[in-house]
Amino acid sequence: QVQLVESGGGLVQAGGSLRLSCAASGSSFSIGAMGWYRQAPGKQREFVATITSGGNTRYADAVKGRFTISRDNVKNTVYLQMNSLKPEDTAVYFCNAARSFSLYWGQGTQVTVSS
Repeated sequence: QVQLVESGGGLVQAGGSLRLSCAASGSSFSIGAMGWYRQAPGKQREFVATITSGGNTRYADAVKGRFTISRDNVKNTVYLQMNSLKPEDTAVYFCNAARSFSLYWGQGTQVTVSS
């Protein structure tokens, strides 16, 4: 089992920045790709960004150029640096991690961007 705990969410004004963290614990060895998804009220959960264990990244078009995903394989932690935030970025942000053909999810952290 892998446990994921997100942190770093909060309230920020449009144009501001936040940095989310997601720490993996438990059987966290050999974790593969890690990523971030988000879910706004009344909407489906959507992909934000992902990073492989080797550092290859992929982003949703909506966040490309504004968000940066990174990871520390020693700390088993993935980060999401969010700049130039917009009100439409308001959502609960979830991290996930792949290991041994299973996908694990965190509980989520709220990000609210005021206009």
